[in-house]
Amino acid sequence: MTTVKNPYRASLGVDPPLLVGRDEVISDFSYALDNGPGTHERITVVTGARGVGKTVLLNSFEDRARERGWVVLSETATPGFCRRLGDEADLHAEKLEGREVPKLRGVQAAGFGVQWEGGSRVAPDGLRASLNALLDQIESMAVAVGQPPAGVLITLDELHHHSRDELIELAAVTQHLVREEREISVVLAGIPSAVKPLLQSKEDTNPITFIRRANRVNLGAVAPSDIRMALGAPAEDAGVTWVGEALETAVRACGGYPFLIQLVGDWSFRARNGDVIDEDSVVKGVAKARRKMGQLVHEPALHDLSGVDRSFLAYMALDDGPSVVADIADRMGVSRPYAGNYRRRLLDAEMIVEAGYGKVDYALPYMREYLRDHAVAAGIGPLTDDPQD
Repeated sequence: MTTVKNPYRASLGVDPPLLVGRDEVISDFSYALDNGPGTHERITVVTGARGVGKTVLLNSFEDRARERGWVVLSETATPGFCRRLGDEADLHAEKLEGREVPKLRGVQAAGFGVQWEGGSRVAPDGLRASLNALLDQIESMAVAVGQPPAGVLITLDELHHHSRDELIELAAVTQHLVREEREISVVLAGIPSAVKPLLQSKEDTNPITFIRRANRVNLGAVAPSDIRMALGAPAEDAGVTWVGEALETAVRACGGYPFLIQLVGDWSFRARNGDVIDEDSVVKGVAKARRKMGQLVHEPALHDLSGVDRSFLAYMALDDGPSVVADIADRMGVSRPYAGNYRRRLLDAEMIVEAGYGKVDYALPYMREYLRDHAVAAGIGPLTDDPQD
């Protein structure tokens, strides 16, 4: 019996078999690479909730850059990322210069995307010097073959205000390179609650003002037509068919949430009957996908919030639909202005959305069900601590 490989990829940050709903953003970024220094989208900040596709979008941006022969420096905003970016730039520059280099570990694309291990070298002093040295090498190669120069794309994932000092350094370096009209592009990505503190300071006191003027991409829900394509096409390519109302049921269950598309597709595929995915398959698949969503998305998203933020969300779960903010205040045992401060915080964090005058609802699918299972059942008393800005 031939085993049919599951075409869906339900892992955070892993490219789906079919990326949908992001064509315009990718097209704008590709245009910026082709159009040259000074194009707005070359410096971009991507925000969105967990599982909405930030890392997948970065992967797509990197692919577009490599297709054009650009060097890609990809990092996560953990401590020391500026040093690591500088080290990567130095290694690429050494390779292009034709020096004796450390042992090759892998080649990524276009002869530029290389990785090294071991070895010693004399590195330029600081990130700016390292990037300039690399850009000089790229330009020299382009001149030698009579072609326009490629450039350097830096992607930085998991942006967080705790990395503020290094972000200031990266922003300053990027600003200098842009002023010098170097072939540089920088894309940063993070959840809203981590990014906003970096961008909300007054311009005259915020040293990251340059990043505040960057192109903003706020990733949201995917249209039903795109979800239908993202679920249907991979199964069809694998020789499996969605039958009856199964596909439409799955589309509705995804709620426009990109990661849930892969979860629902994955578990419905596992529950299929032979070469068909029917209603029973989807019922089983959605139930499993909801549990996985809680583990992989809801739990870490709630962990990032304060205790009062979490309690506000938990009291919302007592309603079967959108919640009236005044009712939440009564349940919390606090004043309406006090509850309003937390409403604002949760809106900024994209944990809730406005649902009519004085009403809010959850931004993440199945958050209500998750909280009913994990928070409300335990009971929550009146809250007295002060909201923070």
